[in-house]
Amino acid sequence: MGKKLLLPGDDEFKDLVHRYEQYLSGNANGYFDVEEFENIAEYYLLRGRTKDSSRAIDFGMKLHPGSTALKAKRAKIYLAVDEVKKAYQLLSSFTESDYETLLLKIEALVRMGRHAEADKLIKGLTTEKTADLDNIFLDIAYIYLENNKFEKASEFLLKGFQINPKNIDLLFELAFSFEQMEEKEKAIEIYNRILDLDAFSGEAWFNIGQIYFNLQEFPKALEAYDFVLAIDPNDSLAYLQKAHVHYQLEEFYTAIEYYAHYAAMTDDPASTSLYIAECYEKLEQYDKAVDYYKYLLEQDPDNTDLLISIGSCLLEQEKFSASIEYLSRAIELNDSLADAWVYLAEAYLAIDNLDIALKSYLLALQLDSEQPEVIMAVANIYLEKGDYETALNFYLAVEAMSNSLEIVNVFIAATYYKLGNKTEAYRYLKKGIEDNEDVLNLFLEICPEAIETIH
Repeated sequence: MGKKLLLPGDDEFKDLVHRYEQYLSGNANGYFDVEEFENIAEYYLLRGRTKDSSRAIDFGMKLHPGSTALKAKRAKIYLAVDEVKKAYQLLSSFTESDYETLLLKIEALVRMGRHAEADKLIKGLTTEKTADLDNIFLDIAYIYLENNKFEKASEFLLKGFQINPKNIDLLFELAFSFEQMEEKEKAIEIYNRILDLDAFSGEAWFNIGQIYFNLQEFPKALEAYDFVLAIDPNDSLAYLQKAHVHYQLEEFYTAIEYYAHYAAMTDDPASTSLYIAECYEKLEQYDKAVDYYKYLLEQDPDNTDLLISIGSCLLEQEKFSASIEYLSRAIELNDSLADAWVYLAEAYLAIDNLDIALKSYLLALQLDSEQPEVIMAVANIYLEKGDYETALNFYLAVEAMSNSLEIVNVFIAATYYKLGNKTEAYRYLKKGIEDNEDVLNLFLEICPEAIETIH
């Protein structure tokens, strides 16, 4: 399978890169062999520092001009920056190709859509029976995985699985492929195979939990995360996911506990503050929600989502002036936020400023016309202002919507009555009573003059 490069986290690796950078700065002398330059280039490449990686290859080629290994690494850089044709041309210039070079060549062909040629090279690699054939299939699968060709990747992974059903690395990638292909049950089956081989695989249990979470099978997800924590009580992500599950189950107090636990474990209170704020908002504990939202706003003063959330919570607390202040700030930053205009309208409506409320609602509808509740609110303001024709037009617009509100019938009835059209008024009133007999009281509240006629 070729020589193994150092891993990015190895101290030796870090020391090597440090020595190289000291050499570049003129603060140290030294010599670097081909493999060391490969590792240096790989270090930068894994961190997305392609220019630094390329520079290391340039330097290495000056010292070792005949090195095919460094040329191969250059090809890998070309692939990383999407210069696929350059990579293939360079790889094609090799008189001989080792295993890593062949894999790079296959990747280049796959990315160029030259699948027949790629298949030919793959056949050459996999025809000969070797003790490591399952890992060869795994390496080929990696190429397709990295290019989001999950069905093709699964073909090679299944071939590797047939050779060695105990290759855990291969099983993980096979499960991942099934997940990406939305074959969740097959993925769970493979993760369970992994657990048969290693009952203490926290990663397998965690991934099972994620699948069940995405399937909204929350009790099963919780069970999986509990296994993760039984294996490793310090797995912070399992606590975070348990918090998400409890949030989805509307068990907000429990969710808050787990969010707080995760924040303490990671020493990062900001990471869960938004979730905790939303929990308190769901619990209608608006003071606490506002505290968390304001904490986040201090770090990001121009975050319109936070400003709107604070404004809506203050609105629920009937702190209308403060609500208007925050919502206005959000609109100043971005006046195309329909929900900000709606909340602002509600705040002005609460303090009986009908004109600004009406203006704000209408601006919200310009941004998003499919809001029956907002259209109803506009109609209600026109009704209150005595503009019955305009009110009726808005009520009828609500009625015509696919997501119409049942209560609109009684308002249409009342508006027709105000306009003197008692026939239509009683027709719509009848429809409204069929939906809810209590609406008669609402009709008489709007049209008290009709009480003698009705009775």
